[in-house]
Amino acid sequence: MKELIRKVVECYGPSGNEHVVRELIKAEIAPFVDEMHVDNLGNLIALKRGGEKKIMFAAHMDEIGVMVTHVDKHGFLRFYPVGGLNPLTLLGNRVLFENGTVGVIGSEKLEAQKDLTLNKLFVDIGAATKEDAEAKVKIGDVGAMSREFVDLGTRLVSKAMDARIACAILIEALKTVAKPAYDVYAVFTTQEEVGLRGARVAAYGITPDLGIALDVTRTGDTPSSITMDVSLGKGPAVKIRDSSVLCTPAVRRFMEQVAKDKGIPYQLEVLEAGGTDAGAIQLTKGGIPAGVMSIACRYVHTASEMVDFSDVEHGVKFVAAIMETAYTG
Repeated sequence: MKELIRKVVECYGPSGNEHVVRELIKAEIAPFVDEMHVDNLGNLIALKRGGEKKIMFAAHMDEIGVMVTHVDKHGFLRFYPVGGLNPLTLLGNRVLFENGTVGVIGSEKLEAQKDLTLNKLFVDIGAATKEDAEAKVKIGDVGAMSREFVDLGTRLVSKAMDARIACAILIEALKTVAKPAYDVYAVFTTQEEVGLRGARVAAYGITPDLGIALDVTRTGDTPSSITMDVSLGKGPAVKIRDSSVLCTPAVRRFMEQVAKDKGIPYQLEVLEAGGTDAGAIQLTKGGIPAGVMSIACRYVHTASEMVDFSDVEHGVKFVAAIMETAYTG
């Protein structure tokens, strides 16, 4: 599975530009689903038939990035964030544009780190003039973080673990399950990082009886970290709330019971800030019961996000077990 993870996390696919990673995922799941299509917002929607009711799993395939807004006379690029970016984590990092152009993020002279803001950063693509730069990139081009996958054994590090690790889990679960209890709609969503947009459109079209988002969550297990009862290596997390959703209590209880019945270790997650596709699914049409399975992830929204491989393996078992277990509400 680690090779699958490497392929999906290293793939290019910032919000609104997910077509490259979408094609990779299509090739991976094609033998294991009954139908597949891409909707008008670019979501990849795969159906694995199993029962009368419909369950939707949503794993977002987009990643954070930068959009070029201006090229100055010396060839430096100014940019707007695509998703949540912290300027303190960007300095010295590289970005990759779809055409292969690579740039380094630099900053204007600063008196103190506290003065660092996104509008004081630029991307250096090695151009000497505005004309040189515009031969490589144009206004509106989007660059993704450029950082390779690293296997540390138990721990895995890369850009775009948020939420390509969830995509990898969903892919593996589709391969594992032969007879799901539902019609399973596996949705690899677009534009989650800029407002849960893909999931909103997909859920409206599917109108599932149950929606489960798969994503990452922050941890409280590093020195002087925020106070949060989620750690790497203690199993996937069952979300209770975040800024986008109060998970449906019956869905949370159902997920906990599935984990207990299958002997899958799990954690309970209360996330003070941030959101997932479940927030959009739950508010679709007349309302849809919704829950979230999260994978603990350190250094979220940086170029070096870290997860624990045992959490990922248990996550595959957890998602597969949910697919095989009827939800009665």
